[in-house]
Amino acid sequence: MKTRPALFFLFLLLLLTLSGCVSYTDKPINASVTASGLEARTLADPGLREFFKANLRQEGFSWPPANWDLTRLMLTAFYYHPDLDVTRAELGFAEAGSITAGMRPNPTVNFSPQFNSNALASVSPWTMGWSLNVPIETAGKRGYRLDQAKHQTDAARFKLLNTAWQVRRRVRVTFLAFYVAQTKREALQKQADIQARLVDLLAHRLSAGAVSQPEVTLAHLALQQSQLLLAETQREHAEAKVLLASSLGLPVQALDGIAFSFDAFSRLPPDESLGGDRLRRLALVNRADILKALAEYDASQSALHLEIAKQYPDIQMNPGHQWDQGENRWSLGVSLKLPILNQNEGPIAQAEANRKLASATFLALQNQTLGDIDQSVTGFRMASNKLTIAEALLASREKQQGAVTAQFNAGETDRLALTSADVELISIQLARLDAWNRAHQALGLVEDALQRPLNAELDHPSPSNPPRPEGTSE
Repeated sequence: MKTRPALFFLFLLLLLTLSGCVSYTDKPINASVTASGLEARTLADPGLREFFKANLRQEGFSWPPANWDLTRLMLTAFYYHPDLDVTRAELGFAEAGSITAGMRPNPTVNFSPQFNSNALASVSPWTMGWSLNVPIETAGKRGYRLDQAKHQTDAARFKLLNTAWQVRRRVRVTFLAFYVAQTKREALQKQADIQARLVDLLAHRLSAGAVSQPEVTLAHLALQQSQLLLAETQREHAEAKVLLASSLGLPVQALDGIAFSFDAFSRLPPDESLGGDRLRRLALVNRADILKALAEYDASQSALHLEIAKQYPDIQMNPGHQWDQGENRWSLGVSLKLPILNQNEGPIAQAEANRKLASATFLALQNQTLGDIDQSVTGFRMASNKLTIAEALLASREKQQGAVTAQFNAGETDRLALTSADVELISIQLARLDAWNRAHQALGLVEDALQRPLNAELDHPSPSNPPRPEGTSE
């Protein structure tokens, strides 16, 4: 039979096609195993060391660090935090979408043997036929799909950058809160100790008849209030440590015995460095979320192009062959959909509406960013002014404290007056700490609005979030 070579060729082609198929690999998740892995995370992980070495770019790199500053903590969060793993996976999904968009439609083959029960004895009763369907896309649809997938991949990449910035922001916020709670706890502990000495002094004077009972009672109430504030601050410090560990993607026990450096909070940028049009302009065109919205708009443009191109039907080429009772019959067919009942009006209208939505979303985000910048800069300036006043009051109080100490050393005043002055000084120090904290919180809001570190002299890691080195643990 003359059709056998052709059938053999088709069968061989089918086998070769199937041999290139991807096989499924099962990857089950065991909740107990993953939980144990999360609880076992530490700052001594070898993969973290390699990540630091690749991204810190410091001469004389040593491990482990003598102390953990804001830069090292940010890099730790870039390595461990699960939010980045999620957005990395979303980026991988978008990149795989580019493969899907670029695929060309496969041809199909039809094999249709027929048996003629009324055939003459001298003629074979079998009729063998096959046909090949070759789809041909028209109007550049594949190119528009590829453009749309590229823009969606760009949007996923910018989402990853934006997520990295949000991870950085949480590390800064929680590290600042941890430092403030620690400093406040130390100050309140000192205040409670001084207040207790003041109560003892007044109790001795009461027994000598030098003071009245109400004065001692007020001192006792002040001591109790200091102790309550100290207990509350100890709770805040413990919670701040938990939140800091969570912002790093670590269990809280991973921070036990760790020495921290708070040099990143040692200074504030000058007010004049925040109001420049250059920084405002950079934020309006370079923030990761703005670039993401712009990429989504470009994707909506490509989607509209694709839907318009779908008005034009694709072509199906249908070559075939039939062996009919000793005769070879060849055919060449062409088929296409007729755009009579609809011309893809609905999807085109939806794509146009989606493009308008993407445009409005982009402009709204830019407008919100502009408002956030103005609001945060104004808030920082007000907080900075308040800090200046608080520091002036503290300097004045320290000067008075020096005078009281000098009088005590000269025998011109007693220890009660000196102890009372110590209590007042710590109260002013706590007020200054609150103003300092608000100023640094306001600075963080400015950085978030600009998505740019403002203390340029500090070595901030870029939130571009380089991937983990190969071979590190998950």
